[in-house]
Order: sequence, then C-alpha cells, then structure tokens
Amino acid sequence: MSNKKIIITGALGQDGKILSKLLIKKGFKVYGFINLNNKSKLDKVKYKKVDLTNFNKIKKQIKIINPTHIIHLGSSNPNFKNKNDFFKKNFVSSKNIIDAILRINKKIQFIFANSSQIFKKKKIVTEDDKFIVSSSYTKFRIKIYEYMKLMKTSEKLKFTNLILFNHDSIYRNKNFLFPRIIQAVKINNLKFIKKIYKANIIGDFSHAEDICNAIYLLIKKNKCFDNLILSSNKITKVNDIINLISKNKIEIPFNKNKNYIIGDNSLAKKELGWKTKKNIFIAIKELRKIYEK
Repeated sequence: MSNKKIIITGALGQDGKILSKLLIKKGFKVYGFINLNNKSKLDKVKYKKVDLTNFNKIKKQIKIINPTHIIHLGSSNPNFKNKNDFFKKNFVSSKNIIDAILRINKKIQFIFANSSQIFKKKKIVTEDDKFIVSSSYTKFRIKIYEYMKLMKTSEKLKFTNLILFNHDSIYRNKNFLFPRIIQAVKINNLKFIKKIYKANIIGDFSHAEDICNAIYLLIKKNKCFDNLILSSNKITKVNDIINLISKNKIEIPFNKNKNYIIGDNSLAKKELGWKTKKNIFIAIKELRKIYEK
C-alpha cells in the first residue's frame, strides 16, 4: 500500500493502544481519534480530538488524513440512565464515519468492531448465525451492521464487521472482570470472589494482542468480509482462573451455566493466515504483575 495511513477511533482504549503500537511497528502512520485528552498517549500516534457526533468535523479530518482504513473501536459507555441516548449517540457517531467515507473516498475500508453479544446464545457460533437485539448495546451494533450492508449495496461501501469475543491484556481497564478478580484476591475480598465463583462464568476469552494481530493481518490482506469472528474458539471457565490465582480453596456451589457461546474462528485463520500466539492465561499472568504489586 502506497498510502499507509490508518485512523483508529477509541485509540486510547485497550485495543486502540495495542493496535497502534503494532501498526507503527509495521510502518503505518496512525491517527487516533479521541474525545478526551489523556496522559497515557503513545509518542508516535497523531491524536485528534474529534467529536464523532459532528459530521462536518469528521469529514474534514478524514479528508485531510486520507487513510486507507478506518478502524472504529470507540463507543461511549452503555451505563446511561437513558438507554435510548446511548443507542442514538453511538449509532449517529458510527453512521457519521460511514457517511464521511462515502462522501470523500469510497476506497477507504471501514472496519467496525462489533461484539459477540449480538449472537443468539448457542454453544458454537459462526459468521452465518443470526443476530438478536437484547439491549440498547446490541441494538446499536446490529443496526450499524444493517446500515453497512445497505451502503455496500447502494454505495459500494467497503467494510468488515469484526465480531470480537472477550479479550484482555495489561491495557484492560481496572474495572473489568479479570483485573477486579486479581485485585480481590490480593486483598482477600472473599465476598466478591465467592460471588463471581457462584456465577460460574464461562466464555470464549483471548489475549488482546492476538485479536489485534488479526486486525493487522486483515489490513495487510486488504480484503473485506461482511462478518469475521475473532475468538479463541475455546471454552474458558473463570472459576478455573480463580482457583489458579486464589490462596483460598473455594468450596461453595455454583450455578449451572448454559448461557455462553464459543466463536468459531476458522474463517479468520483460513483467510488471514492468523495463528494465535498467546492465550487468556498469559494475559492473566501479565495482569497479576501489575495488580499484585
């Protein structure tokens, strides 16, 4: 690619930081769209404070930068009192980026970071499985997917709907599940640990570096997929991790959990030549070094 410029929204989040570092290492110029100034910026990333609900500002920045790809990782927190406000803000922000691409340069590829929560629960899911609206969070993500499909047909939008399963790293916010578990173990917060153990959380967990490496390979491949699952394709029981790091043996009953899904990542492996190098247990080990200090 002659023009190796990438825009990443949500550039200061976990995936944004890991992907920025990787792309810079591979010779790309990375532009991070952010909504807040943050001290933890990376030196070689050119950050732009951009209100994604402002179409004209987005269009102006995209026109100036002229990237090959826009990776949309950013979304506002779903914990709003008014769920409709959450849906509207995120839908408008995502739609603005898509519409700006179509106005400026239809060759720009749009990579949308979606969530495995859009699937109807079953044991193993593939790219062909149906999506289901279960919350304002999934409603926004499914509606944007439908809009991307519509724009592909009518305006020849080039997009990939990346369906990401759970993934963690040292950049994961302290309020997420595994950092909270590690911190609870450190201070011997048995009440919290037993609460999580009783819930018997089972899921498909990966190392975030593996997920971001797949995104890099997608960019390198310069190909689009209507849907592409990025996952470990393995079952991980959170209780196993608790028992691994906890000093106290947990001897309480837990709920029978049938409400989980595993993502079939065979398409990503076949089409991208993607091989996972790490796993969630390595991520836990790395997180412990931070939170057990």
